[in-house]
Amino acid sequence: MSAEPGYLTAMVVEFTADSILSALLIFLWLMQRKEKHALFWGAGQLAIMAGGIIWFGGTGLIPLELQLYLCALCLTVGAAGYWAGTQFFIGKLRAHHVRWMSPVILVLSGIFYYAWHLNNQWLPRGSAAALGLVMLWVGSRLVSVNNRYRWLGLTLMLRGGFNLFSAVSLSPDVYAVWFVGTSILKVLTMLGLIYAVQDEIQQRYARTIDSLSHGFLIRDRRGYIHVANERCAKLLGFNSAQELIGLHVCDLLPGLTREMADHYFFRFEADGAQYPIADTAIFKLRNGNHLPVELLGSPYVERGRLYCLVQLLDVSERKKKDDLLYQAARVDPVTGYCNRHALSVRLTEEVRKAAAAGRECAVLFIDLDKFKRVNDSFGHAAGDELLRNAADRLHQLLRPTDVLARFGGDEFIIVISDLAPHSAEQMAADCAEAVIAAMGRGFELSYHAISVTASIGIACYPNHGADSDTLIRNADIAMYEAKKAGRGEQRVFNDAMNAVAKDALVIDGALRDAIEANEFYLVYQAITNAHTGKLTKVEALLRWNSPLLGPMPPDRFIPVAEDSGMIIALGTWVLEQACRQVGLWKHSVLDDVTISINVSAWQLADPQFVTLVSQALIRNGLSPHQLELELTERVLIEDAANVQTVLAQLRALGVGISLDDFGTGYSSLSYLTQFHLNTLKIDRAFVMDIEHSERSNSLVHAIIAMGHSLGLQLVAEGVETAGQAAILEKMGCHYLQGYHISRPILPDELLHFADGRAAPQAQPDFVI
Repeated sequence: MSAEPGYLTAMVVEFTADSILSALLIFLWLMQRKEKHALFWGAGQLAIMAGGIIWFGGTGLIPLELQLYLCALCLTVGAAGYWAGTQFFIGKLRAHHVRWMSPVILVLSGIFYYAWHLNNQWLPRGSAAALGLVMLWVGSRLVSVNNRYRWLGLTLMLRGGFNLFSAVSLSPDVYAVWFVGTSILKVLTMLGLIYAVQDEIQQRYARTIDSLSHGFLIRDRRGYIHVANERCAKLLGFNSAQELIGLHVCDLLPGLTREMADHYFFRFEADGAQYPIADTAIFKLRNGNHLPVELLGSPYVERGRLYCLVQLLDVSERKKKDDLLYQAARVDPVTGYCNRHALSVRLTEEVRKAAAAGRECAVLFIDLDKFKRVNDSFGHAAGDELLRNAADRLHQLLRPTDVLARFGGDEFIIVISDLAPHSAEQMAADCAEAVIAAMGRGFELSYHAISVTASIGIACYPNHGADSDTLIRNADIAMYEAKKAGRGEQRVFNDAMNAVAKDALVIDGALRDAIEANEFYLVYQAITNAHTGKLTKVEALLRWNSPLLGPMPPDRFIPVAEDSGMIIALGTWVLEQACRQVGLWKHSVLDDVTISINVSAWQLADPQFVTLVSQALIRNGLSPHQLELELTERVLIEDAANVQTVLAQLRALGVGISLDDFGTGYSSLSYLTQFHLNTLKIDRAFVMDIEHSERSNSLVHAIIAMGHSLGLQLVAEGVETAGQAAILEKMGCHYLQGYHISRPILPDELLHFADGRAAPQAQPDFVI
C-alpha cells in the first residue's frame, strides 16, 4: 500500500501529458484547418488516453467484457489515428483509405477483444507493443520524409521503443515507472511537435520570401540585418541569404555611411509618412559593379521594437528601357546628335544662362541645298550616310560647350553659347563661313563624289529673340533669305525679314481656299511672228484678286505657294483652264494658236504630272503642239535626272518645251542640248537696252545666232518699242512678246486683237 500514492501520481501525470498532447494537436488543427494530420494525431492520442482510463480506472465499475472491448476499440482507434495522420502529413492519404478505416477498426478491435478475452493479462503488454510498433512506424516515416521533422520523428521512435521494451518487462510493480517514462516521452513529443510546427511556419515564411522575384530584408534601428531572402543575397553579390544575417547595411554597400542608413530609418518614424516609402538608388557592389534598384520600405513592429522591411527591386532592365526612351526622346536616330526636343531644352537653358550672366548666344539654322537629289539618285541609305557625315563635319567645328542638333530632314541647328556682349553676330558669321567651307569640300558616298552647299540663317540672343522658339523661328526666316540669294549663302536676321515672313503667312492662309472660291483668273499676252506680225502664240498668266488682300502680284503669292506645296494644285488649275480656253477658241482666228504656261519644279516632281497634261489635251480636244510648257533654268538644275525623264515623256506626247528668262540664271549652254528644248526666251533685261547699249545688243545677237545653230525657236520678252522690234527682226528673232505688242488681256479682248484690231488699252498690269 506504500506504493499506492506514487502509482496514482504517475497515472495522473500520464493522463495529464496525454490531455496536453491531445489538446495541443487539436488546437493546432483548429488554428490551421488544413493541418488535418494534427486532428488525426489528436484523435488517436485521445483514444489511447481513453483506453488507459478505461483499463486502469474502470475495474469494478464496468463489466469486464465491455471493458475489454472498449480498450480494444480505443487501441485500434488510436493506432488508426496515428496512421492516418502520418499518411496525410506525407501526402499519401487518399479518400478510399478513409472509407475503409471504419470497417478495419471494427475488425481489428474485434481481434484484440478476442485475444484479450482468452487471456486478459496480455492487455497491457499487447497494448504497449501495438502502440510501440505504431510509434516506431510513424517516427521512421517522419524522419525519412523530411529532415526538418527529425526531432519529432526521433521522439516518436524513442516512445515506440520504450513501449516495446515495456511490453516485454511490464509488470504491476513497474507500472509507476512505465507511467513516468511514457509521460516524459510524451512531453518530449510535445516539444518535438512545437519545434516541427515552428519550423514549418518558419520554412513557409522563408519559402514565401525566397519565392519573391525581388530582394527582401528586415533591418533594425541600428542597421543590422535580421532576415534576408536568397534573391537579396544574389542581387548584392553574396552566396546565400545566411551570409547577410547579422551584417550591417553599410557592410553590404560600399559608399553607404551610417548616417545615411540612420536617416533612411528615421523616415519611418516621421509623422504622416506614407508607406511604402519608395526610393531609387544605384548601389556600388563589392565586386565593383553598379546595381540600379528601387527600394520599397515599410515599418514592422515586433515585441515593441520598430524594424524596417525593405524590398529591393532590380530595375536594370527598366533603366535600360528608360535610357532607350530618353535616347529616342532626345537623340536623333540617324546622326546620333540632339534632336528637336533636346535642342529646345538645351537652347532654353543656354538662353537662361546668358540672361543671368549678361552674355549672348547665337543660333545657326543650316539647310543642305539640293539634298533631295541625293535621296532620289542614290537612295535614302546614302542620304542618311550624307547626313551623318555632314553632322560629324559640323561637330568638328564646334567647341565642347556648343550644341549641334538635327532639326529635321536636311536641316541642322548649331547653338554657339556663352558669347561676350556685342560679339554674337560676328562669331556666328565666322562659324557660318566655316560651315559653308566645310560643306563645300564635298563628300564621298557610294563611290561617288557628292557636292553639297549649305544655306545658313543666323539669329542671336538677345537682339533677335528672348526665347528659344523665337530664335529658331527667326534663324529659319534668315535661312530662307539665304536660299533666295542663291544658296551657299548666310544671312543674319533683321526685322524686315520678319515682315516678309508675316506677309507670307497671311498670303498662305488666304491661298488655302482661293481655288474653290474662284478667286484666280488667267490673262493672256500675245506672242507674234517678228516678220509677219501674226499672232501665233499666247502666254497664259495667272492673276489673283483676293477679297481679303486685294489684287496680288504673282511674285508675292507664287513663292508662298511653292513653299507650302500648293503650287501643284495651282499649276493643275492653270493647266486645265488654259487648255479649256484654247478649246473655246476653236473655229475662230485663234483656232491653231499655241498656249504657253509656266511650270514649277514641284509640278515636274509630281508623278501624275505627265498624265495630267495628257488628260487636259484630250479633254479639250487639243493637238499636243498647241501646248508649250515654260521652265526656268532653276527648275532644270533642281533635279536634273528626274527633270530629264519627265521632259522626255512630254516630248513623246508632242508638247513643246521652252526655256524662260534665258541669260539671267546659270546660263549653262549644256542645258540647251541636254534637255532637248524647243524654244528659247530671251530675258527682258537684255532686250530693254538693245537700242542704247552695244553690249546688250551684242549679247542678244549672240543668243539669237546660237539659237539658230541649235535649231531653237527664239522669243524676245519685254519688247516695248518699235525700235526694239525692228532690231530683233533684223537679227533673226522669230517671235516678239511685250507691251509694244500687247499687254496681258482677257480672252475676249485677245480675240479682237487677233482679228486685226488693236488691243484695248488695259489698265497697267503686273510686270512679269
